[in-house]
Amino acid sequence: MPVKDWLPAAVRSAAVDRKLKAGEPLFHLGDKTAGLYEVIAGRVRLTRVDRSGHEIILYVAGAGETIAEASLFSPAYHCDAIAGSDAVVRVYPKAAVLAAFAKDRKAAQAFTATLARQVMGLRTRLAQRNIRSARERVRHFLALNAGADGRTVELRGTVKDLANEIGLTHEALYRTLAALERAGEIRRTRGKITLLRRRGV
Repeated sequence: MPVKDWLPAAVRSAAVDRKLKAGEPLFHLGDKTAGLYEVIAGRVRLTRVDRSGHEIILYVAGAGETIAEASLFSPAYHCDAIAGSDAVVRVYPKAAVLAAFAKDRKAAQAFTATLARQVMGLRTRLAQRNIRSARERVRHFLALNAGADGRTVELRGTVKDLANEIGLTHEALYRTLAALERAGEIRRTRGKITLLRRRGV
């Protein structure tokens, strides 16, 4: 649900936009939290770095999505947020958002519903990562993320971003997509994958 549909006008009027260049951080792990963020344009990836120095992509958010919702209830961020492309991000001040939730029951309920949908999405991604076959894992992702036409999947970032999201090396994902295309199951164009055969999940 778009932020404008549930966040009170007074909070929206207090928001500030930030322009980010590709690769520029929005915030870092451990930074003091500032508020709720909405991606207005571009992409922002949420990441952590493991002990070996490898970046783990937790999520890639696109235009219209909110990020750092949990930071409203925490003094510090639990991950890094890095612009995956040139981006515009709107920050709604933490104090104003929490005050609105305390006063406006409908706004609080809408926010709760947003979080519930995110939990459902997380469970789906966890189940997806348990699929051992790379081909079946990719098929599962495509079936779940097809748009209203049931066939077109809009990629939120690069193919490398997608590989991180579904837990494959980018080499394995490239090979799998090429095999599916040769088999006539998909067609790839810039930023899109079209399903040529409908499959159940």
